[in-house]
Amino acid sequence: MRILVVEDNDSLAELLAGSLGKAGFAVDCMATLADATEAALSARYDAVILDLSLPDGDGLALIGRLRARAVATPVLILSARDRLEDRIHGLNSGADDYLPKPFALDELLARLNALLRRPPGVLPTCHVVGNISMDETTQEVTVGGTRLDLPRRERALLRLFLRSGGRVVTRTVLEEAMFGFNDEVGSNAIDVYIHRLRKRLDALGATATVQTERGVGYRFASPDGPQ
Repeated sequence: MRILVVEDNDSLAELLAGSLGKAGFAVDCMATLADATEAALSARYDAVILDLSLPDGDGLALIGRLRARAVATPVLILSARDRLEDRIHGLNSGADDYLPKPFALDELLARLNALLRRPPGVLPTCHVVGNISMDETTQEVTVGGTRLDLPRRERALLRLFLRSGGRVVTRTVLEEAMFGFNDEVGSNAIDVYIHRLRKRLDALGATATVQTERGVGYRFASPDGPQ
């Protein structure tokens, strides 16, 4: 999963990026409203962690721009504005959650994961293709009932395939989901991760596999089709 962190305090941004990275997220950090807006409207993010007091404007403006363009990416405000009125205003402005500074990293991660599970009516709690399943809440993957522990990028890759409904996923979409702006992405990086994922799935007798659609992208399918 890919997270956009909008924070102009370099030390805090570095702390957030490190903690989120250890938790399995790909992270992009932006320090200004202008850069955050450009990033949020040009790339696909699973969530935004947003400071409000930015050098070139109020972070609430970013939420307004996203919602005006029907971008429903969950936004968690992380701000030193801790009055009740501030929290209510932030939520009424389109934010999905509000966590005042100072904060505990464990609580931030818990709130972020809660946002990523919403809305239950749209995202199923478990994705299943063939004998492969992934629990949306715990991110646990099983193949034929056997647990499969995956490194974060292979897990992100599998999750994207499981959610694709059997549709072709382009290389661009895969790169955006797996890597941040600051990550160095080699020309064959996607091929390497797909090869590793295929080997792990095949070793456990998976009935679904990654199929290459030459010149287009990749499709995840099983003999029974996506479920």
